[in-house]
This record gives sequence, structure tokens and C-alpha cells, in this order.
Amino acid sequence: MGTKNVKKRNWAFVAYPESLPTNWKEQLQLTGLQVAISPLHDKDKNPTGEPKKPHYHVILCYAGPTSYNVVKALTDSLKCPIPKPLEQVRGYYRYFTHMDNPEKYQYSPDTIETINGFSIMDFVELTKSEVLTAKRKLQSLIREKNILEYSDFMDYLQDSENMEQEYDVASNNTYFFEKYISSRRNKQGMKVSTVPALGGNRKQ
Repeated sequence: MGTKNVKKRNWAFVAYPESLPTNWKEQLQLTGLQVAISPLHDKDKNPTGEPKKPHYHVILCYAGPTSYNVVKALTDSLKCPIPKPLEQVRGYYRYFTHMDNPEKYQYSPDTIETINGFSIMDFVELTKSEVLTAKRKLQSLIREKNILEYSDFMDYLQDSENMEQEYDVASNNTYFFEKYISSRRNKQGMKVSTVPALGGNRKQ
């Protein structure tokens, strides 16, 4: 079956800044579709070592199976190449930063943009290894920010961009993080209480 006869819920396309309308992100928002936009890939190279044209990778998520012609009408309006159906949203999302391609330039996940409530957590079931990595990252965050209350920890994650995965891990490991944070709080309290009071009365 050719691409033109395919109906899929999730699609992807490449966008070149030189061709895009200036309000292309606003146009995507007006569609109501859930959208994810990669960092600008401006450091990619061809196998020969020549630089590729700067470009974005974009994911489109429809409410149900949608035909190629419908999606192509959208990409045509944005002056972009033809769209491709996505079998695995997660894999393409990871390609946004070249996470699984260490030989390629590593882009920052902090510059991934999402529109209309797109969340990669809707497409991801984390492996044990990924959960462990996220827990280690969050434990380092707690130490770095000197967080001493679980509520402050969760508020920080909720207010931070592109930390849906970490938020999910934290909320599913409440006991671990509550115990760790309270232990840090108690430890700091003990240090304060054991410092001798200056100028205290002493028996001569």
C-alpha cells in the first residue's frame, strides 16, 4: 500500500526555516492538533561531511486515523515536504535530539516545543533503566536546589518545561522521594541543633 492510501493517527514532516511562513507555529496551533517541534537541526551533516540545510522535525497527532491527502494539505500550506506516517511516536521524538545516535550532534531537549497539550508521556512506557536514570536525575536536582519539602519538589517539576517524564516518575515514586527529602531536612535540622549557642551562660 502506497503512502497516499495510508490512514494514520500520527504523522511527521520536515520543515525548512527558509520556506516556512513567519506564523507557521500559530497556524499549527489553530489546527487544534497536538504537535511537537524539534530543536532547530542546524549542525547535521551528510555522510560526506557536508552540512545539511537547517531544518525542524515535526510530529502531528490527530484524534483518529487521518488520510495522507488531508495531512499533505496542511504541510503544503506550510510550504513543507510531504509528510510521512509514524508507526512509533516515541522513536521519532527521541530522534529530535539524536538521543539514540551518539555519532550525531546532540541537541538539547530543553528546546523541544509542544503545542496544544502534546505530551510524550502519552506514547511512552518507561523501562526500568529509564526510570532509574530519571530518579538519579531528580535526586541530583533535589541536592542542587536544596529542596527540603516534597510539595516544593513537585511544584518545581510542574512549573518546569519539558519535565513531564520526571514529573511522572516523581509522582509514581512518592514514598522514595518523600523519605529522601525528609531525611535531608532532618539531617540539616540536626546540624543546626548541635551547634553550641554562642554567649550562653556557663557555670564557673
